[in-house]
Amino acid sequence: MRVAVVGATGMVGTVMLKVLEERNFPVTELIPVASKRSAGKKLSFKGKEYTVVTLEDAVKMNVDIALFSAGGDTSLEWAPKFAEAGTTVIDNSSAWRMDATKKLVVPEINGDVLTKQDKIIANPNCSTIQLVMALSPLHDAYKMKRLVVSTYQSVSGTGVKAVQQLDNEEAGIEGEMAYPHPIGRNALPHCDVFLENGYTKEEMKLVKEPKKILRDDSFSVTATAVRIPTSGGHSEAVNVQFENDFDLEDVRKLLNDFPGVVVQDNLETNTYPMPIYAHDKDDVFVGRIRRDESQAKTLNMWVVSDNLRKGAATNTIQIAEYLVEKELV
Repeated sequence: MRVAVVGATGMVGTVMLKVLEERNFPVTELIPVASKRSAGKKLSFKGKEYTVVTLEDAVKMNVDIALFSAGGDTSLEWAPKFAEAGTTVIDNSSAWRMDATKKLVVPEINGDVLTKQDKIIANPNCSTIQLVMALSPLHDAYKMKRLVVSTYQSVSGTGVKAVQQLDNEEAGIEGEMAYPHPIGRNALPHCDVFLENGYTKEEMKLVKEPKKILRDDSFSVTATAVRIPTSGGHSEAVNVQFENDFDLEDVRKLLNDFPGVVVQDNLETNTYPMPIYAHDKDDVFVGRIRRDESQAKTLNMWVVSDNLRKGAATNTIQIAEYLVEKELV
């Protein structure tokens, strides 16, 4: 199993290498890939040293699976070239997510859509993944009608430059700005770029991607995405109206029984999900589960996950694991 990690020196790529090692994915040869300026660098994986190569070199190396986390433009140009060479690409960018010919996959929910013919597979947006993990069992039981989601997203979702901006502000150092405003002691209602409809790209991902993953476009979604000064982990306030009524204990059980979801919801002990405790974990944590008393058949909950793991690297590798298990690669 020859596995290429494209963007191996980046923030998500580094976590991919860590998760591959932790989960003991059957890598017989690792091929770390990055830009030309990083080519020749050394990376350690499972106690061995590997040399970073360029995309031009990697595409000729008879790779079985390529895990891409190098940005949309790179994916648009290079994923088809790897696919043509017989490689199965799992792409972490937004490049292919809403392409009608490509699968958008969270393995616990819709891994069954994958076939041997799928050579470019899209990994959903980080905020989408944790959202649908919490919604999927509830949608199956009660059928969603309308969803309102507000996100509280960490600077790591923007990248290294944003983490550095926050670190600089906390240390009182002037430096390069990833955002148009300070992020320390602040909240920016501005994730990704603004679109003509007044929403950001991040908000529209939350509107569109859940429908594709859940294979249902009958429910409506509206979203507000906010960047906050945490260094890791995304949080979401979720308000969901169902067609059918629910019992709160049944809701908790459905969530806790769903693979990859953990309920943390004990008000007596102040137990609820927080990014600081989701750090470096693969689960999606759900708490503050309660009825919306202003509207019938409507639920409020708070959803937290590590955006670099389940929101990116781990989900990508879980897709690869599913392909191997089902002999699709």
